[in-house]
Amino acid sequence: MPRPLARASMGVLLGVLVSCAKPSNDAASMAASSSAPPPSTSASPPSAKPPLIETTPTPPKPIPNPAPDTGIPVGQKIPDGHARDLDGKDVTLSSLYAKGPILLAFYRGGWCPFCNSEIHALTTAFPDYQKRGVTPVAVSVDTPDNEAKLKATYTIPFPVLSDSAATMIEAFHVVHKVSDDELAKMKRFGVDLEASSGKTHHEIAIPALFLVDRGGVVRWAHSDPDFKTRPSTAQILAAIDATKLP
Repeated sequence: MPRPLARASMGVLLGVLVSCAKPSNDAASMAASSSAPPPSTSASPPSAKPPLIETTPTPPKPIPNPAPDTGIPVGQKIPDGHARDLDGKDVTLSSLYAKGPILLAFYRGGWCPFCNSEIHALTTAFPDYQKRGVTPVAVSVDTPDNEAKLKATYTIPFPVLSDSAATMIEAFHVVHKVSDDELAKMKRFGVDLEASSGKTHHEIAIPALFLVDRGGVVRWAHSDPDFKTRPSTAQILAAIDATKLP
């Protein structure tokens, strides 16, 4: 995973410490996610990179399968969901995995520094995924315009899809419904979910990964409501190697 920013402000460090003290409370951790003000959906300059906060790798062994009541189990075929690409065109998952295995990465949104760290890690390790014949595919409820900004700032070499209606995250059982209290706290930190998604449903993805073979079957999966804890690049690559994809 990428290293923390060398000159992180004390505000960010304090926010991280506070958030780690209450890992199960998404709203209480918003200070860590937003202590470095997230880019505005309308005013950020194209060159401004979204803030990064390093995630905590999952325990070395075992890497858990999807958390209870979330995700698609290993061995099960995924629903053929569809979302929009950065040009606003409809894309089906089957059209992607038919070309080769994909690593479907659901993330909360470009406003989340932990998610930005994960996207940056996927981008940095893209050659390693290519060697294994696997293409990462990132999905969030952000609109194509907002996702285009994220892709441009990091020069992301893989598909980034907009599931603004939250149909795909619901089909994969990785949806987090933001409460009114959470929403109010997020707004105080400059996070406007309605502006990000263009919708009023207040749903975001639980961070999740699904390794899907060219037949559409889940070969490995991970999801965790604690958005600060995610598999490291080394753990993901080791899982891919262990599956022995055809």
